[in-house]
Amino acid sequence: MDPLSALRDFTMRNDVDKIVRINDEFRFSNEYTFPCNIKTAYRSKQGNLYTLETLVYYIQNSHLKFTDYLQHARAAGLPAITFIDRKPLYDYLTGKVSSTDSIVFPLPQNPNPNPNLDLDNDLNSNAVLDSTINNNSADADVASGGGGNNVKEDNLVSIIYSMERPIKDREALLECKTKDFYSVLVASTRREEERQRIESQQRKDGLVAKSRLMGSEDRGYGGDEMGYDANSKPKMLHLKGGKFGEGVPIILVPSAFQTLITIYNVKEFLEDGVYIPTDVKVKQMKGAKPDCVTVQKKFSTDRNRVMTAYEVRDKPSALKAEDWDRVVAVFVLGKEWQFKDWPFKDHVEIFNKIIGFFMRFEDDSVESAKTVKQWNVKIISISKNKRHQDRAAALEVWDRLEEFVRSRSHS
Repeated sequence: MDPLSALRDFTMRNDVDKIVRINDEFRFSNEYTFPCNIKTAYRSKQGNLYTLETLVYYIQNSHLKFTDYLQHARAAGLPAITFIDRKPLYDYLTGKVSSTDSIVFPLPQNPNPNPNLDLDNDLNSNAVLDSTINNNSADADVASGGGGNNVKEDNLVSIIYSMERPIKDREALLECKTKDFYSVLVASTRREEERQRIESQQRKDGLVAKSRLMGSEDRGYGGDEMGYDANSKPKMLHLKGGKFGEGVPIILVPSAFQTLITIYNVKEFLEDGVYIPTDVKVKQMKGAKPDCVTVQKKFSTDRNRVMTAYEVRDKPSALKAEDWDRVVAVFVLGKEWQFKDWPFKDHVEIFNKIIGFFMRFEDDSVESAKTVKQWNVKIISISKNKRHQDRAAALEVWDRLEEFVRSRSHS
């Protein structure tokens, strides 16, 4: 009988107290003798086989609270069972369940039915394995009428499997210090970006031509469910009295790479709430640099609101006089030369008619925003590493932009 079956038999008979440890052996009354450190057929959820001394110590102390049992086992210098194995193991040993998936093929045992006989410490393990294989093969041949080749192979595989010892489980591999799963995250992020890019490409500029500036008096609900009037014709209003010219509003971004937001990554930041460095987007981009990018606010709690489209450009010199009437926002670089040849007198006039944003990393020095703090612009800070916080920064840009557009439209 294997040690697990012997322990279960004694537990069900309430004879656990008759299991006595003498030196390095457990003696089950006058019936069986097993080495203390022999592995049983009960496999833990972590993959290892419990030893006999672990199971005996547990069942003899099963009346204790699990925390007390752990403390006692640690004090005794014995390995303890896991919490998730506690109840299934107890139910099996006490006979509440007849079988469990945690039991593997029994290990080859050589129990000594007579406790007065010493085990042969020099027993060759290979001889034991050969003997076990031969016995199992002979039994299989008899059971199958002499044609038990398949059964013989199954027995051999089962015996080998029962002697396997797992070295690591999934959790141990994931905790390995030499492994880095950042590349997996990057690959999945790129796939998601490509999917969003394809979906965005399908919407085209038909929606852009029909989108209108926000404001309840300008919302036409005679069109489709997006909230614009498909039959409305735009009226060109020039910049008089502080109002914007009607049409698709324009957001200007710097063309320099040393700024955080450029025409390469502005779409992902404003539409998806994710900041992707410009150099990464340049490597991903196929084809020439775009002259104009269309963005919309996709995340909003108001489902009935009008989705206003914005054109993003990085070449102010290419704007015509009437185009400047549609400029509503600018992402500033923090350099004076960015505003060279703009049709405004000074910074006061610029940021009175156009809302300005300055993007920076949270841990950047104060000196980097020293010039910007003298202007009437909104400073938006993002983390260098915590990408889940980008959405809040993008929402802040949208909220301030929409508030500014509404105030200027009604002024």
